[in-house]
Amino acid sequence: MPIQIFCSVSFSSEKEAPGSLGHVWSPHQQQQRDNSESEEEEEEKEKEAARKEAREDDLPMDLVAFASSCTLHGASHVFVEGGPGPRQALWAVAFVVALGAFLCQVGDRIAYYFSYPHVTLLDEVSTTELAFPAVTLCNTNAVRLSQLSYPDLLYLAPMLGLDESDDPGVPLAPPGPEAFSGEPFNLHRFYNRSCHRLEDMLLYCSYCGGPCGPHNFSVVFTRYGKCYTFNSGRDGRPRLKTMKGGTGNGLEIMLDIQQDEYLPVWGETDETSFEAGIKVQIHSQDEPPFIDQLGFGVAPGFQTFVACQEQRLIYLPPPWGTCKAVTMDSDFFDSYSITACRIDCETRYLVENCNCRMVHMPGDAPYCTPEQYKECADPALDFLVEKDQEYCVCEMPCNLTRYGKELSMVKIPSKASAKYLAKKFNKSEQYIGENILVLDIFFEVLNYETIEQKKAYEIAGLLGDIGGQMGLFIGASILTVLELFDYAYEVIKHKLCRRGKCQKEAKRSSADKGVALSLDDVKRHNPCESLRGHPAGMTYAANILPHHPARGTFEDFTC
Repeated sequence: MPIQIFCSVSFSSEKEAPGSLGHVWSPHQQQQRDNSESEEEEEEKEKEAARKEAREDDLPMDLVAFASSCTLHGASHVFVEGGPGPRQALWAVAFVVALGAFLCQVGDRIAYYFSYPHVTLLDEVSTTELAFPAVTLCNTNAVRLSQLSYPDLLYLAPMLGLDESDDPGVPLAPPGPEAFSGEPFNLHRFYNRSCHRLEDMLLYCSYCGGPCGPHNFSVVFTRYGKCYTFNSGRDGRPRLKTMKGGTGNGLEIMLDIQQDEYLPVWGETDETSFEAGIKVQIHSQDEPPFIDQLGFGVAPGFQTFVACQEQRLIYLPPPWGTCKAVTMDSDFFDSYSITACRIDCETRYLVENCNCRMVHMPGDAPYCTPEQYKECADPALDFLVEKDQEYCVCEMPCNLTRYGKELSMVKIPSKASAKYLAKKFNKSEQYIGENILVLDIFFEVLNYETIEQKKAYEIAGLLGDIGGQMGLFIGASILTVLELFDYAYEVIKHKLCRRGKCQKEAKRSSADKGVALSLDDVKRHNPCESLRGHPAGMTYAANILPHHPARGTFEDFTC
């Protein structure tokens, strides 16, 4: 069985000849042995200090050192060497109060940002020319009495509130060719044939000082029947422009409303009208007229002045506003508008519930009969408008053009002009006073208004407010935040890596504790014999001790 001998070896640069290992230690050798042991202890202490210093180098900066170098104001007064004191406590209270005020302000700013506030900006922009709007006008009476025959009256009786057994009390026209054609009665054809004709109503027309006529108008059907639109921009007609503002630089028309052609009122229905005059709507060419709800009335016997101003509205989408950049998903209209959406929705609603459509509605569904008007169409539309708020939900477009209006009126004709106008149009003075009206539409000034919604508080404002509050209360910046994150990273990194580094240090220190030699190794080298006659100053080979290179004179070998 091999015997292992543990040896402690020390080296010295002194050139002293060792004594024989077989003799007893002399005083001088004993002193050398003690010196060797003390040197070994010092070396162990130095190694331990070096390892401790290496571990301390791995530790992150302590909190006091970090606070003294951090750009966060007040931290260097709170975290100091020697522990907390009254001064540090006061600084800590001040720092906490400032930090709380800062966080309170930041919370308020963040809550305000997420309330998505907006402001409305109003601006007026001057221009050299403006596109003139479309002007739609309708006579409040849908059917001329002179075009109504007895078969027509029987057919329209449900819409007019007349019982078939009642006497109409007015002379009626003879039946037309349609009464004997054998074709089913069509309400659209009837309105087209019996409504007031523009050629009969229009007595005078002028646009920007130049003449105009019925050819400048387009036919459109509304709830009032057959109506007419000036400057519609359809059928390849260019949109008219105006170069000046004020009276005489727009549309001026004189109309005869033909009250003697109005139908008597036999009963109250949705199609019955008690008014005399025309309904007018000023709108963009990109939207259809919705004159029964958006039009204004013009009475006979007056000249009505309408001063317009174009308004371009720009709304914000959610969450700042309610508009939506929607496209018109319709087979009837090319561009989206609220009126187009409502007409499209009402058409679909009637087709689904009544299997027909009204005269003014687009599409290819059959027109409703007067019975369907009374029994289904009118009640369905009333229900849709008044109660069913979920079926027709028309979103506000983000870009919209509308026209503001200011109306003023004067009496026409005057006593001085009544005879002249009666003679000119071959009518009586009473007829002129009861049927003639003048409508003058123009731009007040040659500019337009922009009404635009803007975000009142954006992310740049939020960051600016947070930065200002941060600098005011705690004297910090975004780089200070990065410093805090960097310090936290170093602390976490050290705690995660510390255990692995300690294990490596333990492995390195265990390699310095000594060397184990077997008895055969000692005999093979025979160091004790050679020491007796070894000359002074001679060194041993480097491989006498494994892993130990030659470092100087072999001074002491203890077995």
